[in-house]
Order: sequence, then C-alpha cells, then structure tokens
Amino acid sequence: MKIACPDNFRKVFNARNCGRRPSLSGLMIFFVVLGTFTLFGGDPIFTDVPAASPATNAPQGSPATLLPASTNVSPAGITNSMDALDDKHTLAIGDVLSFRIVEDEEEPRPLVVTDSGDLEVPYLGRFPAENRTCKQLARELKAALEKEYYYQATVIIAVNSMARSRGKVYLVGPVRMPGPQELPSDEVLTLSKAILRAGGFTDFADKHNVKITRQESTGKSDKVTLVVDVGQIFDKGKTEKDVALKSGDLIYIPERMIRF
Repeated sequence: MKIACPDNFRKVFNARNCGRRPSLSGLMIFFVVLGTFTLFGGDPIFTDVPAASPATNAPQGSPATLLPASTNVSPAGITNSMDALDDKHTLAIGDVLSFRIVEDEEEPRPLVVTDSGDLEVPYLGRFPAENRTCKQLARELKAALEKEYYYQATVIIAVNSMARSRGKVYLVGPVRMPGPQELPSDEVLTLSKAILRAGGFTDFADKHNVKITRQESTGKSDKVTLVVDVGQIFDKGKTEKDVALKSGDLIYIPERMIRF
C-alpha cells in the first residue's frame, strides 16, 4: 500500500519516503509535528484540561488583613507602653538609644549618652541619663515634657547598642596590678572580681577593710564610702557582701598594721 504525501508534511518526509511504509523514527517526527499543530490550533483535546492554579500557603482574606512577613522596626517601635521598657540595664557613656514620643507619631530617633552622661533630648536639651534604666529615664522625661510641652507624653526608650566599656574603676594599694580597670558593659563587675583581675591581694593587704569611694549621682559634690570585708567573700564564700562597682569608683586596699 502506498501512502500519499500531503504537501504540508513534505518537510517531514523526503522524496525517498513517499510511497513507502514510514520508519519508526519518521512516525515519531510526524506525531511531534502533529501535536504541535494541534496545541497551537486550540484542539479540544487540550483545551479540556483545566489549567493548574498556582500553589499558595497564604491565608484567605483581603490584602489589607494580611500581616507583613518581616519587619525592621527598631526596639523602640514595637511597643507603645512605658511599662514594657527595660528596667535592668543601667545606661552608660557611649550607649546608643532609640527615642520616641508616641503622641508625635514619628519614627524613633537615635540618641547617644555623651561623655558627660547626658542625652540631647528634643525640647529639653541636655538631660542626665547615665546610671538610669530605660524605664527610669522614660518616666523622668515624661514628667519634664508634661510640665511645659505636652498634655500627655508617652516616652519610649530602648538600647540599640551598648558601649564596650561603661567607664573605669581604680584600684590603689597592695594588689599585684593596681591601677585602672575597664568596666565592661556586658557583665556586672563586682569588687571581688576587680581584685582577682588585679592579680589578688599581696601578703600585707588588709582584705577585711577594703574601701570604695563613690560619686553619688544625686549631686556632683556628694561622695559615699563603703567598707567591705573581702576576706569573708574569698575565705567563706559570702557573696552577699560583694558590691557591684560603678564607673569612677575608687577602691582603696589598706595595708595591715601588723605584719607577720
């Protein structure tokens, strides 16, 4: 039996194939071409197949009800409650804060604790911040702002980054390495730790009467002196007698009156 060669398929079957039984490879090429014409010709065989809808795990609802996947809002922007502010970390020189007044409806602005321990606060100017927590400082700023500038001021403060050092303490007397020590911002430096970092007491140190002279934050001329029995901390483990140091503390270790 001879097979007629339609003009449309002369590119598929050459002259030698006309009148012959098509080979397997020729049939494959023929059906590929036929399928191509059918697909673009809108054949019902293919149009009956429903189009696949894109997969999604998104919740149903209008776009206005959907939450964003992520946010870069700073810590001061995620709360409008002063009660939620941090009340543990005491601010130190070099700390970078974010400051916002909720009623202004503005983005938080960065403030830095200066070398004098102050912040440059909008409306108020220089305001003391060192050795206060975010919650304490926010309450003081709220009271100051509501005296003259606001009927109500909700002050939101958060620490963006802490200074590597919160200042220095100074050791004087019979320890192996007297002198200044950095006050780290990521841990509480106690009196016993500072003495250990200084190499410990020498043989003639009076470890039962170590004195700490401290500048009070209430007034620039007010100083207090604490006497600590560090011997009981080291020898008997009475850590409740230990004292957390503050920037500017002067630690004086006296010598024993009787040496033996």
